[in-house]
Amino acid sequence: MQIEKDIVRIGFNPLTDCASLVMASVLGLDRKHGIRIVLSKETSWAGVRDKLLTGELDAAHALYGLVYATHLGIGSARRDLAILMNLNRNGQAITLSRRLVDEGVRDGAAVAALSHARELRWAQTFPTGTHAMWLYYWLAAHGVHPLREARVLTVPPSQMASNLAAGHMDGFCAGEPWNHRAVMDGVGVTIATSQQIWPDHPEKVLATTADFVRRNPNTARAMVAAVLEASRWIDASAANRMAMAEIISAVQYVNTGKDVIWQRILGHYEDGMGRSWEDAHSMRFHHEGAANFPYLSDGMWFMTQQKRWGLLKASPDYLGVALKVHQTALYKEAAEITETPIPASTLRSSVLMDGTTWDGKDPERYAGSFDIHM
Repeated sequence: MQIEKDIVRIGFNPLTDCASLVMASVLGLDRKHGIRIVLSKETSWAGVRDKLLTGELDAAHALYGLVYATHLGIGSARRDLAILMNLNRNGQAITLSRRLVDEGVRDGAAVAALSHARELRWAQTFPTGTHAMWLYYWLAAHGVHPLREARVLTVPPSQMASNLAAGHMDGFCAGEPWNHRAVMDGVGVTIATSQQIWPDHPEKVLATTADFVRRNPNTARAMVAAVLEASRWIDASAANRMAMAEIISAVQYVNTGKDVIWQRILGHYEDGMGRSWEDAHSMRFHHEGAANFPYLSDGMWFMTQQKRWGLLKASPDYLGVALKVHQTALYKEAAEITETPIPASTLRSSVLMDGTTWDGKDPERYAGSFDIHM
């Protein structure tokens, strides 16, 4: 198998869920599969998108919704993108300002009551991304219209805790370790985890352009194989997760204390309001391959939410678009190389926090089923 491009430049944002890309490089799993991963630390999701489109990056740690928005021409020039694999499940959160907790706001119902009385300022990391969708879904499930009863800002993930401390927002939704950073700094509390919104939800993906996959299928397959092996290594033991936390805490990666990363990586949660628990749905990087398979239904869900909130003006061909974006055949080849289990179906069923079931079978009906929408 001839590798078309042996050096691949992969962009990432400083978040815990970039870990499988970092470990693929650090452990030499990229070289095992005939490529060399050169990591590029980025400062925003918009920057990741733009560098993918110009070719400055070959691939990237990316948001599901960013990929679909770009593919459908929402907020940028339309360009065919490709999802090679899922990088992780779970492990994001909604953080509320300590100031509001001191006013007695300690749960979703209290947030809703306050939101009906005054406009709260929330931040997410990209207008069409996962964090915007988790935030909107959570607010709407509590009876708050996120686009009419809130002011929503876009802030890079690593700047969330500092902006919360400065009083620029009342809360935010972002990936770890920035929610735990806010708790440790005493400036915020975890009012909800993303896995409470959707247990075992899809999160980041390994994305590239459709053109890259067409020109470099063997390179793309090698990337997936290397990252699958790194994902398996991370999930193999608590010791591996601790070692990973130590490595990614370095300045060239996440640039924060390993103590900010490791607790939630091991499922140890505290919310900053006196509650602690062991989370059965904490961040997973492999989960016997289930966390990595690019389920078509996962991608379609983000399109249903983009339609719900008016980001998509008309209903897309949900399944047709997902089939085009998700490189399931290439993924299965890499899974076979790495002896990674493959699920029986490209669709999966989940029950979200409001009791609704999402199984990907009737996305248009699902998108139109919500009481709160644009």
